[in-house]
Amino acid sequence: MAVCRSTTAISLSRNPNFSTTNPKPSLSFLPPPCLKLPSILPSFKPLTSQSPPDQRLSIPRATAADSATPTTTSTTFFHGHCYVVGDNIDTDQIIPAEYLTLVPSKPDEYEKLGSYALIGLPATYKTRFIEANQTKTKYSIVIGGENFGCGSSREHAPVALGAAGVAAVVAESYARIFFRNSVATGEIYPLESEVRICEECKTGDLITIELMESKLINHTSGKEYKLKPIGDAGPVIEAGGIFAYARMTGMIPSQAP
Repeated sequence: MAVCRSTTAISLSRNPNFSTTNPKPSLSFLPPPCLKLPSILPSFKPLTSQSPPDQRLSIPRATAADSATPTTTSTTFFHGHCYVVGDNIDTDQIIPAEYLTLVPSKPDEYEKLGSYALIGLPATYKTRFIEANQTKTKYSIVIGGENFGCGSSREHAPVALGAAGVAAVVAESYARIFFRNSVATGEIYPLESEVRICEECKTGDLITIELMESKLINHTSGKEYKLKPIGDAGPVIEAGGIFAYARMTGMIPSQAP
């Protein structure tokens, strides 16, 4: 007996937006549907395990007490001492998971969160980022290498740095979720260097960052370095984060007094 078997041909069409010659994923910033913000992410080098691209941040920013650190901050420049780290500084090193129960919207817990910033660094870092029994760091600028902020998607990482008194991070490249969380919270300026500054600066060097001119000046060594422009992310950070920026520009209603 002859058995007739029918087969169905399945055609798999190639996604026209996918190209094997360009394996980099799209790093588009996806705000809530009611917001229409400009593209603010720079190009990135290495990527590790990341959260879904449509993850959004909803933790409000708290205001901590003024730091006694001798740091000058304005809308155009930052001036202070730097703390230098290497490549692949992950979010567990920036703020270990055991401290994620702290709620940044509560001022006392926000300040306490800052006191644990970079506490997860290995013992090879002889200089402590925050001295014992202190809640603020004397290093207002962090300088890193490639893939800064890799690892889990915890938004507490940039919040902890901001709460500790950090104004800006200068790295060779960032994990995309850390960059996005930095902009969304408005806690720190994530700036990209064009060269490997982390190998030319030392912890404790006196640094000035000029945002308008996109440059970093090391007053200790006398060298200057070109930075990549912060672009459209600047006004969002300056406003205090994505929701503060949206309210300021009328994209969403202002909060009732």
